[in-house]
Amino acid sequence: MPQNIGKPFAAHHPPMEDDMPDALVLVADDGPVRTLTLNRPAALNSFTAEMHGQLRDALDAAAATETVRALILTGAGRGFCAGQDLNDPALAPGADGRVDVGAVVEASYKPLALRIRALPVPVIAQVNGVAAGAGANLALGCDIALAARSASFIQAFAKIALIPDCGGTWLLPRLAGRARALGLALTGDKLSAEQAERWGLIWQCVDDEALPAAALALAHKLAALPTQALAATRRALDDAADMDMAAALSMEARVQRERGHSHDFVEGVTAFREKRAPQFTDR
Repeated sequence: MPQNIGKPFAAHHPPMEDDMPDALVLVADDGPVRTLTLNRPAALNSFTAEMHGQLRDALDAAAATETVRALILTGAGRGFCAGQDLNDPALAPGADGRVDVGAVVEASYKPLALRIRALPVPVIAQVNGVAAGAGANLALGCDIALAARSASFIQAFAKIALIPDCGGTWLLPRLAGRARALGLALTGDKLSAEQAERWGLIWQCVDDEALPAAALALAHKLAALPTQALAATRRALDDAADMDMAAALSMEARVQRERGHSHDFVEGVTAFREKRAPQFTDR
């Protein structure tokens, strides 16, 4: 079982009892796998500025910890993440009575989406319940998404006169195609986990009770693989999406040249020749 479940993340020092922060992001380590749990279950783990800050610190700490080789992101209680908390002070109207939603996206959701995409380790979304709005796109922006059979994905933005954010405009058409992306975004209809799997938005839909074990097993599998190569694969696929084939082939040659000089490549080839399991260590 994961260790340290329920302990709040402290960015710079272990919290003292008299200054213990609200644990809006929980951290649990199981060997090389770290699990980050969004922890506002009563609000379906909807985002506040404070939770954004704690998640940012937790992601930075995971990236800086050499022993972490795979990351799981999930939610406490019955939901993964319901997106932005509309009661958060970050969305308070200005003097003109209007809300600068764009400022919230620039300050919080843009860096979050880019941070997930730039982490040096693979990231698994363990979608344990509803993933709505920015929460849906947070899950879809992870490297691999596993969802409980009872989970659902909702692009709820149009219902409050907004557009998909947290990378949704980029992710949805690439994952589901333009027709399905527009259908999801314009209607805001609920998409079941099973349908999300059929449409290729997520990697796998599993029975609810099997989800935690399935996500942990997958994370351990990825943690045993060459971490730098996995991160390079993510970057290559993202970069190739905006290239023609000739440019993609040139990019592949450049990345393979870099990978061929790595310790893990030498170890992988040596282990293959010696008919043994490789021991990858690059991070």
